[in-house]
Amino acid sequence: MVIPVKTKHYLSMALLRSSLICFALLAVLLNGCQSFSFIKDSELLVTTGRAEFVESHTFSIAGQEQIVGALASVESQQDDTLSDLARHFGLGFTDITIANPRLEPWALPENQQVLLPLQFVLPDASRKGVVLNLANMRMFYYPNGRREVLTYPVGIGRDGWSTPLGMTKIVAKKANPAWTVPESIQREHQLLGDPLPKVIPSGPDNPLGYYAMPLGFTGYLIHGTNKPYGIGMQVSHGCVQLYPEDVEVLFEQVSVGTPVRIVHQPYLAAWGRDMLYLEAHRPLEKWGKQDKKLQKAVRAKLSKLAAEKNVVVDWLRVDEVLNRADGIPTPVLQDAEDLPAITAQAIQVRHPEQLYGQPAVNELTESDWSVVTESFANETDAQKLAAMLNHLGPQIPARKIEKDGVFQVVAGPFKDKKETKIMAKRIKSSFDLEVTPVKPLANR
Repeated sequence: MVIPVKTKHYLSMALLRSSLICFALLAVLLNGCQSFSFIKDSELLVTTGRAEFVESHTFSIAGQEQIVGALASVESQQDDTLSDLARHFGLGFTDITIANPRLEPWALPENQQVLLPLQFVLPDASRKGVVLNLANMRMFYYPNGRREVLTYPVGIGRDGWSTPLGMTKIVAKKANPAWTVPESIQREHQLLGDPLPKVIPSGPDNPLGYYAMPLGFTGYLIHGTNKPYGIGMQVSHGCVQLYPEDVEVLFEQVSVGTPVRIVHQPYLAAWGRDMLYLEAHRPLEKWGKQDKKLQKAVRAKLSKLAAEKNVVVDWLRVDEVLNRADGIPTPVLQDAEDLPAITAQAIQVRHPEQLYGQPAVNELTESDWSVVTESFANETDAQKLAAMLNHLGPQIPARKIEKDGVFQVVAGPFKDKKETKIMAKRIKSSFDLEVTPVKPLANR
């Protein structure tokens, strides 16, 4: 757990100005470990101009093919967030936010086109077992004897608890694991006034989720999570986390002894589909000082690939892709299509009736306990706060309300006075907001 970002007076003053705050907010309550889809892959079915399904996890690879998948796009509906769309379509939070930099992650308007970056350049690593690229927070699994790759977004270690690089393997598989809380994490929670028991049994409160695969690196695991909206971010104490639906599939596929290679490759160049592509991500903070060296290396690779194919690189476009660092594989040859052109050709996907895992908010009744925040002058700020609370782990059910031209967020229902006080404390400490517990009408 990290120290929460503090705001003064209204969230609009700082907390809700930037999507970067989303990262800090979720990290507050997304505990990982150190010792610590719904949309199934399907053939593309197109009806009335929109695809019913699009590949999100499993891709065929022929020979040394280096790029898989395709860009897609979906139109948002009421109450959608980028987190909800990311999970449903097999993406992480960072994947979808950097590909849609002009969209507010927690307050999407209806009928907004959202780009789904479901095209990937494969890491430069042996295609055997599991390859994890920390830079784009994505796992690639190459099953033995099958010409395909399975790919999943992951949550990784935050700064100070980095996921290690190198070669290791899966040394065990554990269903319904208990979590023995390491002393270092015990101390951290003690300092924050949130002590943990020594052992957390399997169940909804276990940060490991329901499947865990310890690695040869002592104290590190690949596992699920009970707080899925941290996937695609640096939120753990070093372990590799997957969405619950993804880790279940991986758990069934891999065997003990499967090799695991962990790399950090923010810049990926590949020749494929008669084109030279560049996919760029920001290096993680730990490797930030190596950025110039990393960019120099990918430029050298682009030059080598271009010479082999006798083509000409558009170096101005390379600069643009490196500066954007949006994770979208982009053509970088002279006269190639630019970003607006390739995104305009994205597969249009029909919005599902229900996004997988999208939080539900139960109605409040007169017999329920609740918590009311201070007022907001801006409706969007209230909407953002409600969405964030609904996506915390565990969820704090919330909705925005309007009264006399001002907006508040009402959280609840809660079962009793004790739970209401706990939730009020969580909201106040995480956002530095004044909140008021509200008794059931019968108790007033």
